[in-house]
Amino acid sequence: MVITQFKQKYGPYALIAGGSDGLGYAFADALARRGLNLVLIARKEDRLKVSAARLEEKYKINVITITADMADSQKVVKEIEALSVSIGLLVYNAAFAPIGLFENVSDNELDKAVKVNVNGPLLLTKSISASMIQKKRGGIILMSSLAGTQGSPKISVYAATKSFNAILAEGLWKEMKPHGIDVIACCAGAVLTPRYKEASKTAKAPGAMEAEKVAEITLKVLGKRPIVVPGFINKIARFLFMRLLSRKAAVNIMSKNTGGLS
Repeated sequence: MVITQFKQKYGPYALIAGGSDGLGYAFADALARRGLNLVLIARKEDRLKVSAARLEEKYKINVITITADMADSQKVVKEIEALSVSIGLLVYNAAFAPIGLFENVSDNELDKAVKVNVNGPLLLTKSISASMIQKKRGGIILMSSLAGTQGSPKISVYAATKSFNAILAEGLWKEMKPHGIDVIACCAGAVLTPRYKEASKTAKAPGAMEAEKVAEITLKVLGKRPIVVPGFINKIARFLFMRLLSRKAAVNIMSKNTGGLS
């Protein structure tokens, strides 16, 4: 899709939850390059402001920032609805990933994972899609993960929530199509963000990709299918995990990739 068509379909503003750095910033940069103004949501105000200023200077667009924790998604929705801008694209990239054995994950961490990874995309999608339905155009990108294809030891809770996002996107892909709204789940493998590099004590996982590449692939496929799996190795892995291997084998293989996380 050429830049002008992309802007007409998904503009004038794109909202990115978790947009100050890593994969979220990669989406922000790719969308700003396509001429979209941005609404960026993140917890750390200083980092958010720096990212916004960089994008405004580089692309001469308008960037609105909301400093908030997606664990309080109802409050965030109210702040978004109070904005006097038209949002044509939602990218839900915010996530909370408790790392460690389930027995050691606190109740507060479990609660936060559900609030950020499940309640957040549900409530933002519900709110923002309402105006998209009226306009008969728009797009929604929900970040899932290869970890959500099967059980993933040491990130079991995170993986379960990412499975939820993939299934939600597939259903909405069909429901929203008559309204002119494109929905897709990005089932990425390991993304070489600062957080991933910090958490991984071992060599990078097979198929690990730079955030910029993941964002570009996802945006190019938006509107064509309900699920995108960036990277050839990751496509093969998902096919093996879902079609060829037993669930036992799939979990054991994933355990080798996630065992070094801390």
